[in-house]
Amino acid sequence: MSKSKNHTAHNQTKKAHKNGIKKPKTNKYPSLKGVDAKFKRNHRYALHGTTKALAGARAAKYAA
Repeated sequence: MSKSKNHTAHNQTKKAHKNGIKKPKTNKYPSLKGVDAKFKRNHRYALHGTTKALAGARAAKYAA
């Protein structure tokens, strides 16, 4: 008796390309989960400063 066939990739690539092989979707703001704690802490302060600066610039623009 002959051995049984264990694996074949027949027609699999055709099926995969029929609808197109797509890249995974990326988010505009990726999660900071698993990021270095020191970086996250500094990032939080940096965002806060940026927000204050933008608010000040807007106030100056409309005050004039």
